[in-house]
Amino acid sequence: MNAHVTPPTAHADAPLWDLSDLYPSREDASVQADLDRATEVVGLLNALERQLIAARADAATLGQRLDRAIDLYEQASDLLGALGAYAFLAASTDRGDAAAQGFEGTLREKITTIVTPTVWVTLEINQLDEAEIVAALVDHPAAARWTPWLRRVRAMKPHELSQELETFLAERGPISAQWPRLFDETLAAVRVQAGKEYLTLAEALNQLSDAKAARRKAAAEGLSEALAARTQTMALVMNTVAADKALEDRWRGFTRPADGRHLANEVDGEAVDAMADAVAAAYPRLSHRYYALKARAMGRATLDQWDRNAPLDEKIAPRRYGWSQGRDLVLESFADLGGDFADRVQTFFDKPWIDGRARPGKQSGAYAHPVTADRHPYVFMNWMGERRDVLTLAHELGHGVHQTLAAGQGSLLADTPLTLAETASIFAEGLTFDRLLKTAPVAEQRGLLAGRIEDGLNTVVRQIAFHRFETRFHDERARGEVAVERIGEIWLEEMGASLGPSVTLNPGYEHWWSYVSHFVHSPFYVYAYAFGDLLVAALMETRAKDTQGFTPLYRDLLAGGGTKGYVEALKPFGLNPRDPTFWTIGTKRLEGLIDQFERLA
Repeated sequence: MNAHVTPPTAHADAPLWDLSDLYPSREDASVQADLDRATEVVGLLNALERQLIAARADAATLGQRLDRAIDLYEQASDLLGALGAYAFLAASTDRGDAAAQGFEGTLREKITTIVTPTVWVTLEINQLDEAEIVAALVDHPAAARWTPWLRRVRAMKPHELSQELETFLAERGPISAQWPRLFDETLAAVRVQAGKEYLTLAEALNQLSDAKAARRKAAAEGLSEALAARTQTMALVMNTVAADKALEDRWRGFTRPADGRHLANEVDGEAVDAMADAVAAAYPRLSHRYYALKARAMGRATLDQWDRNAPLDEKIAPRRYGWSQGRDLVLESFADLGGDFADRVQTFFDKPWIDGRARPGKQSGAYAHPVTADRHPYVFMNWMGERRDVLTLAHELGHGVHQTLAAGQGSLLADTPLTLAETASIFAEGLTFDRLLKTAPVAEQRGLLAGRIEDGLNTVVRQIAFHRFETRFHDERARGEVAVERIGEIWLEEMGASLGPSVTLNPGYEHWWSYVSHFVHSPFYVYAYAFGDLLVAALMETRAKDTQGFTPLYRDLLAGGGTKGYVEALKPFGLNPRDPTFWTIGTKRLEGLIDQFERLA
C-alpha cells in the first residue's frame, strides 16, 4: 500500500486512561481472586434458594431474607461487574488485539457460569404475592430500600419463563454476544480511502465536517465503498441479532419488538409512539426547513448528504480546539450550573479516567462506563479537536457526573432507565453550547448556531428516523431474513423522509446503516436520545425561570439514579411528560433556533 497512511493521532495531548484502578493486568492474580470471591458470594446467595417462599407466612422473616438475598445479589454484581467492565474497556481501545478480544470473550463466559445459578432470585421474588412483599418491607424496614429495584423486578413477572429456560437464556448470553463482537471488530478494521489518505472510521466520520467540500466528498465516498464491502457481513449480524431477539420475545410474550426495551425503561410503548409520531410530523418544520435554509446559505440548490454537518463558509475554517481548551470550556460550563458539578468533572481530568486519544484499532464512538457503584466511571471518546468533540466530551462527562452522584444508591438502585439516562449528558451539552456561543466572536455565531441546530436535529430527528428504520427492519425480519438490498431501501426511505427534499442521498449512502452500533448492541435504544433531548429542553426552560432554585432539584434528580420513574422524577420541576404538550416544548425550542438562524442569514 503506497498511499499515505494517516498518523495515529493529531492530538497527542488527549489523555489515555489507566485501568489499574480495576486490575493491574489481564494476568494479575486479582482477576482470578475476584472470580473466586464472586463464586463464594453466589454460594451464600444460593443457600437462600426456596427460603423466601418458605418464609412467606412470616413477614419479618421474609423481610430479613429478602434484604439478605438482594444484598448478596448486589455484592456479586459488583465483583462481576468490575471484571466485565475491565475486559470491555481494555478491548474497546484495541479491537485489533486478538488477546484482548479473547480475554473479554473468555471472561464473559466465566462470569456467566458463576452468575447463571442466581436466576432463581427474581423468579422466587415474583412467586410472592404483592401483599406479602409489602408486609415484609413494613415488618423489616431495612429491606424497604430495595423497593425501586423490586418494582422493576415485579414489572417483568408476566414475561418470566421457567427456571430451566431462564438458565438456558443466561448461559446462551456469551454466545449471542459474539455477534456484536464481530460487528465491533469488523468496523475497527475498516480503513477508508479518502484521496491519498487511509482513515479509520472515526477519522472518516470526522472529515465529514471538514471545511473543504472535496475532502468531505472523498471521505463520504470512501466510507460508502468501505461499508459496501462489509454490508453482507453486517446484514448477517443484524438479521441474526434480530431473529435471536424475536425468539426470546416470543417466548416472553412481548407482542412488539420494542416492548422489552419499553418495559426496562418503565415507559409505555404508546408514549414512545406518540413522541416518535410528533417528531416525524415536525420534520417539515425542523429538518426540511433548516436544510433548505442551509443550502441557500451555502449558495446551493440542494445539499449532498455529506454536507449536512458542513461549515457554512468554506473560506472560514472552523475553530479547532486543543484538549486543554476543550477541557477548560467543559469545566466552565459545569461551573455555570453551580453546586459541586465542576468539582466532580475536575476529578475526571485529574485522574486517568478518560481515554480521549484516537488511534488505530480503537473503536469509534464515545461512551461513559459506570463500572459499578463501588468503583468509578471511565469516559471513552475519539478527540479530533472539533467543536463537536467539545460537546461530546461534555456529553460523556454529563453521564460520568450522573454516575458518580447516583453511586451512593448502590449498583442495583443507581442503574437508571434510558428515559432518564440521557438527561445529564444532553443537559451538559446544552450548557457547553451556551458557553461556546457566549464566548464566540460575532462572525462565528451563525456557524455555531448552525452547529447547535444540527446537533439538535441529529439527536431528535435523526434518532427518531433511526428508530423508525429499526422498527421496520424488525417487523420485516419477523417474516424472514431481510436481504441487504432491502435493508438499504428501508434506510434510504426513512433517512430521506427525515432529511427532506433539500438533501440528496448520494449513491452508496444505502450502506450507512451498517456502522450504527446501537442497532446491534442495544436494539431500540436510539429513541432514548430523542426522549432525553426533548426532556432536557423542558428542564432548560425551567432553569431559565429560576437558575438558583433549579440546581438542587436537578442534583437530587441525578442522585436518585433509578429509584424513581421519569414521571415521578420530573414532578418537583412541575413537569408532566404524560401531557402531550410536554413534547412540543422541545420541538418548539429547536424551531426557535431555526427562526434565529433564518434571521441571521
